[in-house]
Amino acid sequence: MKSFFNQLFDYNYFCNKKLIEYCDTLDTVPEKSIGLFSHVLNAHHIWNARLRQEKSLYTVFQVHEISNWSEIHYENQRASFDITSETENFEKRIDYENSEGRLFTNTIQDVLFHIINHSAHHRGQIAMDFRQNGIEPLVSDYIFYKR
Repeated sequence: MKSFFNQLFDYNYFCNKKLIEYCDTLDTVPEKSIGLFSHVLNAHHIWNARLRQEKSLYTVFQVHEISNWSEIHYENQRASFDITSETENFEKRIDYENSEGRLFTNTIQDVLFHIINHSAHHRGQIAMDFRQNGIEPLVSDYIFYKR
């Protein structure tokens, strides 16, 4: 299971890093895409914090400057690899509060998979936003990453 999640987080890191680098080359990044990618970074951080039973530094929809994306993304990745390395039982259930203060319980593997799936979902939305703004989106399909 560790190997599986490490591969998925490698993929996620690669795609997000490519997106950050691409945005750095653009004259203008659409505001919606900035909000969406900030949300991706925030959610990843928040879920890592929940898994580590720590307080989150960010709120769900906090917007970050593009110049800060790389640092946040790197820290998210490092924390996720620490979590996967330290986890012995991926089916262990954890309790957490969502952003509205409601209590939930999920397995560690559910949360880790959610981080990856959530990021891919919003990268798709960013690709659509790019197209609608005349910007060619990046290819971020998993199979392209594995080729």
